[in-house]
Parts: sequence; structure tokens; C-alpha cells
Amino acid sequence: MQRKRIGLTALFLAVLTAFSPVTVYAERTRAEVQQEQERTRREQENTRRQYQEREGMLGDLQEEQEVLQEQMDELNAQLVAVIASVALMEEQIADTQEQIQKAQEDYDSAKAQEEEQYRAMKKRVKYLYEKGETSYLELIMNASDWSSLLNQATYVEKLYDYDRKMLQRYIAIKEEVAAKKDALEDKKSELEEQKYEMEEEKAFMQETMDEMKAISADYDTQIAKVRQEAAVFKAQIKQQNAELQKLAEEENAIIRAEEERRRREEEARRAAEEAERKKREEQGSAAGNSSSGSGSTTPSSGGGLKTVPPATGSSGADIAQYACQFVGNPYVAGGTSLTDGADCSGFVMAVYKQYGYSLPRNSTALRSVGREVSYEEAQAGDIICYAGHVAIYLGGGRIVHASTQRTGIKYGYAAYKPIITVRRVVG
Repeated sequence: MQRKRIGLTALFLAVLTAFSPVTVYAERTRAEVQQEQERTRREQENTRRQYQEREGMLGDLQEEQEVLQEQMDELNAQLVAVIASVALMEEQIADTQEQIQKAQEDYDSAKAQEEEQYRAMKKRVKYLYEKGETSYLELIMNASDWSSLLNQATYVEKLYDYDRKMLQRYIAIKEEVAAKKDALEDKKSELEEQKYEMEEEKAFMQETMDEMKAISADYDTQIAKVRQEAAVFKAQIKQQNAELQKLAEEENAIIRAEEERRRREEEARRAAEEAERKKREEQGSAAGNSSSGSGSTTPSSGGGLKTVPPATGSSGADIAQYACQFVGNPYVAGGTSLTDGADCSGFVMAVYKQYGYSLPRNSTALRSVGREVSYEEAQAGDIICYAGHVAIYLGGGRIVHASTQRTGIKYGYAAYKPIITVRRVVG
């Protein structure tokens, strides 16, 4: 009968093992996934740096182009003013040319009148000269009286005065018109010189404007290129974020698979222990009839709670190692006993208390103890804080924590859910 029961127990274990779902392991290990995560983070950091560089370059180029545009606007205003001045000078030159033409006509008219007056005067002088003194005597002798004589002499004198005055007048008019014409010619020459200089300035400004436009067009090309490069880097960052998310999901899947594997191993172990316990009870019952002793049985290897030995050392690694001996002890909501049971914050508080540290009682308050370090810098003994939960870091991505009432104090992986902060109390 006893052998039959042992056989049934073995058969039960075999059936349990055979029908247990087969754990599907990922093609890669968690360490390989973490290595790829680290590599992707480094690549992303490099990509982010290049993206920021392009953003800085873009800002500099746009600022330089804005300054250039301001210079172009100012130069364009100057160019418009020069073009207007050239057009005005052309009108002034044309008007001056008309005035010069009119002055030339006035000069020609005055000169013609001078010459005409001069010819008339020469005729009268020649006539009087050719007549000589006889003519004067005849003029005097033919006078009927002194009054007539005086009138004849006065007439001759007046004729000479008239000719002289008219000649001087025409000469003065001719000289005045000539001076006016010379002044207009000088003015025209000055205007033409100024127009030439402004045409030169206009050509220089236009050349400068063309150069600035070429530079601005080059800025447009550079800005478009930098924008394109920035867009590429931005897309790469987005892709790398997706890769990191995928790797995190893969790591979490590996963690869950490992947790499931350990759970099944634990269930199998407990089943084996239970079977062994039953077997020993049966053996003890059979042997108890032949003995009048105390009737005590062999204690189960899985029963009893672990005791609390004295804490030694003072480093975070010592604290982490000390906390590991309580794995398997129960989870008790509101508890702070390392042997009789504790919840997550009670477990952390009780472990640190053994080393002389007084920590807060709840998980939210534990987020403010010590100093914050990044998860990448986490060391054994640091406190990992989650939403509504805390654990003690063991290194290598592993933690020890009072998890749930079902699992009690157990080992786990730090990244099994999002980390809020990592606190360092020791060191």
C-alpha cells in the first residue's frame, strides 16, 4: 500500500510536469537586449547632439540672412534714391541745354544787331570822312543863320552819340548773353559730371545688390540643407525611440518569462515538497505504532520563518546581501517584521533599521530620502521607487522586495515596471 502511494505521487509529479505549459524563451538573453539598448541610447545621444547642432546652425544662418536682408533693403532704398537723382539730373541737363540753345539764339541776334549797327556807323563815318572839311564848310556856309548853323552841328554830334551808344548797347547785350551761355555751359558740364558719378555709384550699388542677392540665395540653399539634415536626425530620433520602446517591451517579456519560469519552478518545488512531506507522514505513521516516544515528525524543509541575524558591514552591498536572507518570508500589509511579515516600505525600513538608519514608513516618503541617482548609476543597496512600491537594488538589474501576499519577499527585476526614482542612502 505504501509503495502504491509512492508510485501515485511520482505519477502525479510526472503528469504535472508533462502538462505544464512550456515556457517560450526569447531568442536573445536580457543581457543582450540591455546591450542593444545601451548601444541604441548612445546612438540616439549622438543623433540628438547632431540634431541640436543643426538647430543651432539653422538659427545662426537665419539670423545672418535677416541681417543681410536689412542691408539689402537699405541698399535698395539708396539705389532708388540714386536712380531718382539721375533722372532729375537728366531733366536738369535737358532744361539747361534748352537754356543754352536760347542763349545762343539771343547771342546770335545781339551779335547781328551789333554788326548791323557797326556797318551803319562805318558808312556814316566814311561818308563824312570822304567829304572832308569842304563838306563841313559847305554845311556852315549854307546855313542861313547862326541858329541854323548850330542846329546842323548839333545834329552831327547827336548822330555820333547815337551810333556810339547803340554800338555799346549791342556789345553789352552780346557780352551778357555770352556770359550767360558760358555759365549755362558750366552748369551743364557740372550736371553731366554729377550724373556720371551717380551712374558710377548706381552701377556699384547694383553690382553690390546682385552680390547680396547671390549670398542670400546661398543662405536659402544652406538653410534648406540644414533643415533637411535636421529633419533626418529628428526622424532618426523618433525611430530610435521606437526601437528603445520595442527593446523595453522585449526586456519586459523576458522578465515576465523568467518570472513565469521561476513561478513554475517554485510550484513544482512546493509540489515535490508536499509529496515528500506526505510520504514522510505515511512513513512516520507506519513507524509510530512501534514506538512510544514523543511522536514528533521530521520538520518540513519549507516550513518556519527565517530569523534575523545581527547586521554586519556598512556598505550598500552589505545591506543588499543582508536583505536577501529574508526571501521567502511572508508579505503582510502594514507589517514591519523581517520574520513575521512586512509590506514593501516596511521591509525596506526594517532592513535599513538594522544598520542604524531611520527611514519613513511609506513608499511615497521614501522617494525623498538620501540623494537621487540615475538608474544607470544604481548600486547595490539603493532604493528603487515605483508608483506605490519600493524595493532594494541588488545590482545587475535585480531587486529584492516584499512583493505581494501570494509571493511574499522575493527576488525580481528592477525594470519590471516604470521606475520613478532611485535613492541612495548609503555612500
